[in-house]
Amino acid sequence: MKLLLRLLASAAATAVAVWLIPGITLTADTVQDQVLTLLGVAVILGLVNAVVKPFAAALGTCLIVLTFGLFLLVINALMLMLTSWVAGQVGLGFMVDGFWAALLGSLVISLVSAVAGSVLGLRDSD
Repeated sequence: MKLLLRLLASAAATAVAVWLIPGITLTADTVQDQVLTLLGVAVILGLVNAVVKPFAAALGTCLIVLTFGLFLLVINALMLMLTSWVAGQVGLGFMVDGFWAALLGSLVISLVSAVAGSVLGLRDSD
């Protein structure tokens, strides 16, 4: 149940990013297609963050320490760009146009996901 709530929170956060950030687009004809695309992107983003992000963080440990953690923002932006690429490969209409859109989008997605997770009673330790 918590996994489904996390998926919905991530999809909602991605929808907010699409709405707020000009360089992030979602192309789907109907509302149902938009919802399914957002859910698919949420799944891809979760998989990318679970599989690729730990390796990227491990490789960038020195930069993370030198920048007092700010390099994690760059890693998050790169994970969103990778999510956009994978979504395009599987035929989902989700696109991130450039690094700055990815950086702002990753900030929005992180903040909205954290707020939604807090409201829904989800914690990372669960």
